[in-house]
Amino acid sequence: MSQLCMISLLAQASSSAAIRDPVAVFLIIIAIMLIMPLLFERFRLPGIIGLILAGVVIGPYGLGLLERDRTMELLGTVGVIFLMFLGGLETSLDDLKRNADKALIFGLATFLLPMGIGTAAMLAIGYGWLPAILIASCFASHTLLALPVLSKLGILRSPTVTATLGGTLITNVLALLVLAVVVKANQGSLNLGFWLTLIPSLAIFTFATLWGIPQLGRWFFRKFGHNEEAEFTFVLTALFVVSYLAGRIEVEPIVGAFLAGVAITPLIPQFSPLMNRIQFIGNSLFVPFFLISVGMLVDPKVLFSDPRSLLISGVMIGAEFASKFLAAWGPARFFKWPFADGMVMFGLSVAQAASTLAAITVAYQIQLVDKLTVNGIIAMILASCIASPWITERWGSRMKPAAIAVDAESETDLASRVLVPVANPSTEDNLLQLAILLTKRSQGTLLPLHVLVAHEGRASAAARMQQTQLLTKAEEIAHAAVTSVQPVGRLDSSIDLGIVRAAQENEASLVICGWKGYSTYQENFFGSVIDNVVRQSTAPVLITRFVQPIETTQRVVLAIAERQLPNPQMEQVFQLAQAIAPELKAKLLVLWLSRSPRNSSFQEPPHKLLSEEATLESLSGSLVRRVSERINPDDLIIMVANTHRIGQPALGREPEIIAQQHSKNSLIVIHYPT
Repeated sequence: MSQLCMISLLAQASSSAAIRDPVAVFLIIIAIMLIMPLLFERFRLPGIIGLILAGVVIGPYGLGLLERDRTMELLGTVGVIFLMFLGGLETSLDDLKRNADKALIFGLATFLLPMGIGTAAMLAIGYGWLPAILIASCFASHTLLALPVLSKLGILRSPTVTATLGGTLITNVLALLVLAVVVKANQGSLNLGFWLTLIPSLAIFTFATLWGIPQLGRWFFRKFGHNEEAEFTFVLTALFVVSYLAGRIEVEPIVGAFLAGVAITPLIPQFSPLMNRIQFIGNSLFVPFFLISVGMLVDPKVLFSDPRSLLISGVMIGAEFASKFLAAWGPARFFKWPFADGMVMFGLSVAQAASTLAAITVAYQIQLVDKLTVNGIIAMILASCIASPWITERWGSRMKPAAIAVDAESETDLASRVLVPVANPSTEDNLLQLAILLTKRSQGTLLPLHVLVAHEGRASAAARMQQTQLLTKAEEIAHAAVTSVQPVGRLDSSIDLGIVRAAQENEASLVICGWKGYSTYQENFFGSVIDNVVRQSTAPVLITRFVQPIETTQRVVLAIAERQLPNPQMEQVFQLAQAIAPELKAKLLVLWLSRSPRNSSFQEPPHKLLSEEATLESLSGSLVRRVSERINPDDLIIMVANTHRIGQPALGREPEIIAQQHSKNSLIVIHYPT
């Protein structure tokens, strides 16, 4: 019998009137998921609260419409695992490294303060040392219940939230470690062997997850990168394998789920269809199941059945809220963050659910706590789950303008209308992924284009049908990523003229084309399709050569020489690189090739155009040689096309040389019309 089932068995209400028809049960759940969030948001309350309260009403302690049976437990467990996984997906290891000190300070504060205050409070009302310490560990842990609220507000990547996510991992692991220690102490088996087993196994498990999952994922995406169903199934498999293995080493599966999210997030671009599917399935289905199942645990009658119940519940709620507030307010003051940031930290960390339920269930099973304590914990869970999203939304909205201002500075009109010629979207997935990444980030429009070459002004019915199918497929891919899309079908005398004319007629701000990486002498002299598009286009053109799935990119390398472009275009190139790198969860390295400082035309490296996350190296000498010295196998190289001459590639010699010398690296060449 599962842990959560033990709590539900505490019910004394009759379940004879509960609905058991599977279709009716699912209908009620889906209706709640639809109606309650909309209703509560209408009154400016987070929809999460509505789902929890709905669980109270329909559950075995309310109207008794539904039982909290094994199916609800299963879906609720999957929901909380998904919730922690989504939190991990929004956590970048690079961000954690940059905010490691803040995450560590907050993690220790949000663990030690609740442990101290909680233990003292429970001792004061008559609990023994072991029960008091275990209950305090429930206060120390927390569940990131309000993450969907932050996702809607668009502040998931702020330093405040990153520090909170890192601190969550620290405090949850420490709280679960306290649980294991208390259980062993209660059994009289707390010895050196326990420590020698738990700590090494946890360290090995963490390393294996954070190193092994990315390696396995890159191999899988390279081999099956064009199979969308396989990618999604791989992510789910990785999630539940890691969660299961966490349980095998006596660590809660939710910790494994969080680590799985952190490990796999570098492989999933932020605005990709795969990320959208994961978030959609989690936020619209599994997480609501978890919230409803939490509400079904609450028995309001128990609070009034014993005078001591109100005392225990009140002390627990007061101690938990006070300690979590101090643990958030103190570090926020220390970091000199605004009060709103501290309140967001408090709102995120005050919610109790998954770890708390697991811990108190174990304690009840070994008879370390009684039924009154369990109901007090559930009352605390309900209060914290209602307060958490409300606090987070109220104060998080005050952080939103600053977050948007930062993003707005990096946005550019370059991606307002992106034209992508497609011949087969299933094999040109990388081009579409890049275009979707840019258009969605700037809230632009994707223009997938297919050109039919007309013979005497006509095209066969079969060719037109194929064109329709290709554009429909491209449109489906764009819709899967929730991107604005306008398919363009065209009949023209040649492919290159069709692309150029379609770009002009549809006012494309950017054209993205595929490239094989080299040109023959005949193509150089007479012009290939790419050459003709580059020479005739009035819009900037991104010429791309992808040799591996774009999501496997570990680093973006921008190689550019001083005075290679006018300042406005130079700024656009830097903005483009800084738009691509974070969405691919990749690092950004800028190689700045300069002349000798003694030269009067020497131009300083553009430090002001770069964010703190980017690395800039100022070099001199041959661009090809310097790039070759610093390229790694999984790097995506971005270059600028040079002015071309007759008999030479339209992009210039340097991109073609680098493409030939580094056949395993993907390459993007930016060409501006002259």
